Amino acid sequence: MRSLITTLSMITCLLLSGTSNANTQENTTATTASHSDNVLVDINTTQGNITLKLNKQQSPETVRNFLKYSAEGFYHGTIFHRVIANFMIQGGGMTANMKKKSTHEPIPNESRNGLSNRKGTIAMARASDPNSATSQFFINLKDNKFLDGTPTKPGYTVFGEVVSGMNVVAKIGKTHTTQKGSWSDIPTETITINNITLHQ
Repeated sequence: MRSLITTLSMITCLLLSGTSNANTQENTTATTASHSDNVLVDINTTQGNITLKLNKQQSPETVRNFLKYSAEGFYHGTIFHRVIANFMIQGGGMTANMKKKSTHEPIPNESRNGLSNRKGTIAMARASDPNSATSQFFINLKDNKFLDGTPTKPGYTVFGEVVSGMNVVAKIGKTHTTQKGSWSDIPTETITINNITLHQ
């Protein structure tokens, strides 16, 4: 029973409340990246850099969506707002004062793409509706296969993996956390995403 409660608690942490839309202009960075089969991007944070390899072939819509937000500068100034040790770090949608940024329309769930939520992979956070992911993502601190999609149950869409900077991910994953109002697992030290850009 304890294990079941822990698992349900972890899944709840990845659920987002509501969605909203934004009309912002894309630049050519997203267009250039969308034509590459092997897309590398850098997440520049106040704790260091994390380089991701995005899997466009198996998660085409999710990668396109992530690159669109990145090219628009959406992630600039957002934070890793939820950290659970030995589980995951989540960010990409909240500002330092815990205000949720306005987003584009949600995207289709691609969790049945054969990719697993193993350690070091990046996946989309979403609400209870499987097709509700917008901008927020999480990086797995360990293998979390219970988050994978199955033929009978949609999961959390994996769309890439960390190829450099896993030490930064681990460092973020060990940060002290607190609760602010209705929000829990918030790092006591603000961890900001400065930008997400194509890897040079």
